[in-house]
Amino acid sequence: MFSARTFSLFAVLYGIWLLLSGIYEPFLMIVGAVVCAIVVMIAHRMDTIDHEGHPIQMSWRALTYYPWLFGQIIVSNYTVARVILSPSLPITPVSSMVPAGQKTDVGLVTFANSITLTPGTVSLSVFPDRIHVHALSRAGLEELKKGEMNRRVCQMEGRQ
Repeated sequence: MFSARTFSLFAVLYGIWLLLSGIYEPFLMIVGAVVCAIVVMIAHRMDTIDHEGHPIQMSWRALTYYPWLFGQIIVSNYTVARVILSPSLPITPVSSMVPAGQKTDVGLVTFANSITLTPGTVSLSVFPDRIHVHALSRAGLEELKKGEMNRRVCQMEGRQ
C-alpha cells in the first residue's frame, strides 16, 4: 500500500515544516506531523506519489548537480550583467536546438528547467531528444551545445 516514496515524501514535508516553523514544542510538532500525514494520504489517494511526482531515485545524485548548477547561475549572471552594462550592448540573440540525452521525462524537464534558470538562456520547446533554446548571445548557446549540462543531468538521472 505505502511505498518508500510515501514515507520519503512524509519525511521531506515534515522536515521542511520543522525548518520553516522553528518552533519545537511537542504539541505543534504533533500537529505538524498530523498535517503532513494528511497531505501525504491525499497525495497517495490522488496517485501523485510516483517516479515523476517525487523522484527519490535522483536525490543523492542531485546533491552534486545542484551546487554545480548554482555556480553556473552565478557565472551566467555575471556574464549577462557585463553584456547589458556594456555601452555597445554586444548582444547576438540566437535560437537553436540543443541535443538532450535524457531518457526519462523527469531528466528532460530538469535539463530544460536548468537551461531556463541559467540567465541569458530560455528553453522554448522540449522534444524527446532535443530542446529548442533561445540565448542572449551565441557564446551562451555554444556553451550549452558543448554538452556539460546535458552530461551532468544524464549523470544525475542515473546514466553516464
